[in-house]
Amino acid sequence: MSKIWNSPSVRNVGKLLSANVLAQVLGILVYPVLTRLYAPEDFGLLNLFMSIGGILILVSTADYQNAIVLPKEDARARALVQLCIVLLAITIMVLVVSIPFSLPIAALFKAPGLARWWWLMPVYVGGLGMWAILSNYYIRVKSFQRMSVYQVSQSLFNAGGKMGFGALGWLSGGLIVSTVLAPVFAIGVSLLNGGRRLISRLFGIDRSAIREEAVAYRNFPLYSVPRSLVSTLCPNLPILMLTPVFGLTELGYFGMALTLAMRPLQMIVQSVYQVLLQRTAQMVNKKQRIGGLLLRFVAMAFVVLLPVFAGLFFILPWLTEVLLGASWRISGEYIRLLLPWLLVMTAVAPIGFITDVFAQQRMAFAIEILYLVLSVAALAIGIAVRDFRITVLCYSLVNACVILGQMIWYIWLIRRYDRSLPVS
Repeated sequence: MSKIWNSPSVRNVGKLLSANVLAQVLGILVYPVLTRLYAPEDFGLLNLFMSIGGILILVSTADYQNAIVLPKEDARARALVQLCIVLLAITIMVLVVSIPFSLPIAALFKAPGLARWWWLMPVYVGGLGMWAILSNYYIRVKSFQRMSVYQVSQSLFNAGGKMGFGALGWLSGGLIVSTVLAPVFAIGVSLLNGGRRLISRLFGIDRSAIREEAVAYRNFPLYSVPRSLVSTLCPNLPILMLTPVFGLTELGYFGMALTLAMRPLQMIVQSVYQVLLQRTAQMVNKKQRIGGLLLRFVAMAFVVLLPVFAGLFFILPWLTEVLLGASWRISGEYIRLLLPWLLVMTAVAPIGFITDVFAQQRMAFAIEILYLVLSVAALAIGIAVRDFRITVLCYSLVNACVILGQMIWYIWLIRRYDRSLPVS
């Protein structure tokens, strides 16, 4: 136990997880206030804005940011960072050009309020796109403290802005404006205390080096981007497909269910993912076995999570009603329907980087396409019967089954790699 507790991986997970816990607790604690300031349709509009933005953020860097951790040479990693920044700048310019077409875009989703705030989309994509680049660079240089500072700062700015705008009566855009500006402010805070010196290493663009890295890691835009796009589209499908059918109010309740369920789980998944990625990439570069680390994690995750989720099943509607108010009890009922998906996702997602480490983007993309088709079919069933609960349940079960299939594939890849190494 002493050896495990004092290992670098556990200490780094502890740093990120403690910051994530604080950030997510701050974020969740404000919801009893926010649900009494804003209407469900306000949250529905926010969820729609974030769903569209999340997809655009993936395209903005062609997924090259996930390659930053992989090269042995720092010069190659810096070239990848510069490549990502150039691609992000191009995406932002395209979004600026799209602003005059905000009304037709909003009409696609039958959400007229979206047009009023579409001008903030370039800022939102720019802020979170830059953080996607910086966070991977921080992982590479093991600057986990800066990642922790960002997480806490972003949560503080976001929660404070939403409550402040709501208290001032600016209810039409307070949620969206706070969500857009918080990452920008948090990035600035993460760069304090020597951050400028750290980032200064990234300047001095070498066009030939950028071109070389773009070619060397071309599997990321060719396979990883479509795969990530599909994998991001799947969890956002309910918002994008169901908003025109069921309206912003119903999607506001469902969006709140996703927020309350995903925020505490993502703080675990992201922290463990980031540290396991850095540790696994390092072990692979040194030709070390990784099965003991990763497979034990997945097994232990299921052992811990199963009784926790079983207990949550019985108390979620009551807990949501107490936390948010009686009118929000339905969000707790939606979370209960999502539990199969959430359980499997929390246990398996932290090792999802395996496909990138072993350059298996093509197969991963094929699995994500199947995932998308099955998700669309599940949602179509709910739309056909006009029953929102059936829609959520079908969607949850499909997600759980696909992730279990991915887990089996991940285990096979890990064991194949371990068997390929010489016996020490």
